[in-house]
Amino acid sequence: MDIYAINDLNTLLKTNPYPGRGIVLGLTADGKQSVAAYFIMGRSVNSRNRVFVEEPDGIRTEAYDPSKLEDPSLIIYHPVRQMGRGLIVTNGDQTDTIREFLERGLPMEQALRTREFEPDGPNWTPRISGLLSPDGSYKLSILKSADAAGSGCVRQTFEYPGLPGLGHFLHTYVTDGNPIPTFQGEPERVAVSGDIDAFTAELWDNLNEDNKISLFVRFTDLGTGAFTQRILNKNQ
Repeated sequence: MDIYAINDLNTLLKTNPYPGRGIVLGLTADGKQSVAAYFIMGRSVNSRNRVFVEEPDGIRTEAYDPSKLEDPSLIIYHPVRQMGRGLIVTNGDQTDTIREFLERGLPMEQALRTREFEPDGPNWTPRISGLLSPDGSYKLSILKSADAAGSGCVRQTFEYPGLPGLGHFLHTYVTDGNPIPTFQGEPERVAVSGDIDAFTAELWDNLNEDNKISLFVRFTDLGTGAFTQRILNKNQ
């Protein structure tokens, strides 16, 4: 068993009909740019009725057709927010919780102790969060139910150095199901290759066509902090 094996991200996506929402953080192969990606998928009409909209400090989700919006509580939020030269990426409104704590000089882990998984039993969808630092290092966190009844919250945080060509992929679900099985284990080691357009196209093309909704990708120059980003929405 090769514990340092690096997976092909496109294969992981192509063979999984429903990873749910996912975060990828890492470095380009030349080690000069950090990489952040976030995607959302959905099975219900309410979940699929969304787009990513650019904001001055990141992105937010928005109802594509406001007349079809049902419950906004778990689907309308800011997934990505800039914090200085760092970047917060999450699958819910814990983005703002993390930012508030960072502004007070407190770590992401402390912020997430005030939060738990989503109250959508029996799925108990995990809250996943990432924090990308200006030097290319990063953290990934998952808050998930301790049991099938949602009796308690398990909090796990993983901290990584930035290594050229390597990223880590954390997603909410193992695959499709009823209830949907929560992600297990450590974030998956994945290869990061190509420029931003190639990377974005491969991610988008390998997400399940029926369930994918939106994708955000940002490449940031570690030397200057300058970034380029792409946003793709199925509903546009």
